[in-house]
This record gives sequence, structure tokens and C-alpha cells, in this order.
Amino acid sequence: MNILVLDTIHGGKRIAEALAGRGHSIDMVDVYRGADGISPKEAEMRDYDLVIAPVHLPPYHTLLKSVPAPVITHHQATRWILGRQVPSLLVEITGARGKTTTAHALAYLLEGTGVLHTSSGTMECPSGKVLGRLGITPASLIEAASIARSREGWLIAEVSLGFTGAGNLGILTSMETYRCAGGEKDALEEKLRSANTLPLLLTPPGTGATGNRLPADKIAMVDGDVCRYAWEGISGEFKNPLLGTAAYRDPLILAAAAACILGADPSRLSTFSPVTGRMVLSWRGETPVVDDSNSGTCASTALQAIRYARQIAGKKGPLTLVIGKEEGAICEGFPGEAIVDVVMSECPDRVILVGTEYGPLVSESMSWKVPITRCDTLEEGEALALEDGDRGAGIVVLAVKTWR
Repeated sequence: MNILVLDTIHGGKRIAEALAGRGHSIDMVDVYRGADGISPKEAEMRDYDLVIAPVHLPPYHTLLKSVPAPVITHHQATRWILGRQVPSLLVEITGARGKTTTAHALAYLLEGTGVLHTSSGTMECPSGKVLGRLGITPASLIEAASIARSREGWLIAEVSLGFTGAGNLGILTSMETYRCAGGEKDALEEKLRSANTLPLLLTPPGTGATGNRLPADKIAMVDGDVCRYAWEGISGEFKNPLLGTAAYRDPLILAAAAACILGADPSRLSTFSPVTGRMVLSWRGETPVVDDSNSGTCASTALQAIRYARQIAGKKGPLTLVIGKEEGAICEGFPGEAIVDVVMSECPDRVILVGTEYGPLVSESMSWKVPITRCDTLEEGEALALEDGDRGAGIVVLAVKTWR
């Protein structure tokens, strides 16, 4: 077939290479930078049997309108490429937040050799050996699945903006949504639509059971810091203080429910510990630092981190808040209006704003209320917070949206 692949920087190159290796004639267009492949004008002049486009490409893009050929998504193309060459167990995980924590918690429960593929890296289990950082575009599953197959192991994989449908089980970690594709699409609707080809979709507690969807609280329920579960002969409970933290409650319920479905007892979650950048508490001298900087960081998680820091520190402050978004392709962003709301709600004593995209909005809204320092990266912000803060009395919260 003659195939046009759109978007080379979010996995399109990997899809093109895989299909070219099977004998297809491939053209690529770099729709965001114009740096790779052929130009849009060249593509418009050629005939294609199929167009492959990412979910996040606006439907009004000229090539989607002018090329008279069927269109499939990168997710669907990845499923096609994988075919039957998938690990014996593949769990796909997507959602606006909680993906990495859910993936780590489920991997913690599964026996045998496997591969854990998340935004923080691709890791061999149970050895913990880091195999690389492939990203979580749907096309990254091609290599992650190959690695898992070579080890004759399972694969737990984060996927951005939906499911490929190649998995045995899908987990949707959050019903939160945002606009994507130039504001033309609803991200949650796209994720749910892509899940229709999965045998089973596990959804967050409190959601409805319809079609192939199964709410996690049909299997596991939490009361305080105790989770009780029951499913097809597996039943019991575990206790973990993380269940009292909103950022961990749903991921642990989802992991426990998924484990039951897969025939594993979730009781080991009693010893599960926080994941890097997901509400992790550390001390720098006498200064408590709560780190909640990851790809799912948003206003609600920032609020949780601030309140958790104040609670765990046993004192009121002063509190330095490092907040914002590092440069990079994180679809849902961290709007300046949301940052203003967090600051107005929690009244930190100092704000270190990370990122270059906020313009005057944040400064004009907050400078009268709290001192603001600007920087470009989480690393710079953390260094400033610890360098300039009162080590004997201060609290530091890191709430920066970043790939991690």
C-alpha cells in the first residue's frame, strides 16, 4: 500500500519504519516542525491508500481534508503493526493522571519476568534494570512489546491519549479531561472510544459499568487506610497509609482490582512505597520537601501536595511553592489560570514559577500577593527553593508538570 504517515515527532517515524519494513511505500510529513519527510504540498499531489494521523492532530489540518484516503490513528496503526506479536500479557494504561503510579503498583504485584514501560522509563522487572526511555506515544509500544517478548515476559505499558487495543486489559486511571487536537476533540471521549476494541476496560471507582467497562470499586474498596477486595476466589485486605492520600487512593484501587482480574493477590500492596515524583517526602536538613512533579501534575495534585506537606511537616510554614510546566510536549499543559487559583487558595509565602509560557498573567495576578521568581526547569526551581529558603523553618513543595 501507499501510506502517508503524519507527525514524525510523536512516534510517526517508528510507525513508518515498521510499515516500510513490511514492504509498504511510505511518505512522512512533519506536521508540527516541517523538518522531516516531504512537504504538505508534495503529499497533496500524491495518491495514497491510507493516512495515519495522531489523535491530537486537528481534524481541520489540510492533509486530513485534501487527501482522499481512509484515515486511522497512530494507536490503530500500532495495533496493526503488533498484530499477534504481543506478549502473552499486555496491560495498557492511559488517563489524565495516575498512570505511572498505577503501572508501578500493578508491576509490584505480578510474578515472573516482565517489562514496565512508563513516562519515567522502560524497566525490566523484577530486576529494576532501566532499559531506556522510549516515551509513551502509542508507537513506543512496538519496541516495548518486542523487549517483553524477547524475555518471554509480561508488559505493563502507559500509552498517551488512548489505547491501541492490542492489550488483554485496559486501565483508565482518571475521568478528568481536557481539549486536544486544536480544541476540536475531548481527550476523555477519545480514550473511551479507543478502548472499545479491548476485551475489558477497568475504570476508576464510582464510574458506570457499561459495555466492556468495569469500575474498580466492583472489586476493591477503600475505608481509611484499608483496602478490601474480592473477585473470583481472590479476597482479602491490605493496609497502607498511602490510601489516605488522594494521589494514591485510586491508583492503588485500580492496581488491586487489575491484579485480581489477572489472578494475583493484591495483599503485597501493604508494602508499596511512593513512586519518584509522585507525592514523595524527603528531608533536606530540617526542610521537608514534597515532590509531586510529573507528567500528570495539575491544580488538584498541587493542592494535595501542599496540604500533605503542611500536614506531614507538623508546622505551618513558611512554604515555598515551585510550580509550572517545563518545556516539552505534554498535551494537557498547566494553565496559568489554574496556577493562580492554587496560589490564591493556599497562600504560599513564596512562588518559584517554572516555564516560559505564562507571560504577564501570573505575575499580574499574584505579584501583589506573593513574591515570584522565574526559572526554566524543575531542577533550577528546586535549587532556588532550597538555596534561598529558611532551612530551619521552611517547607518546599515541587509541583511542576514534566516528563518524569
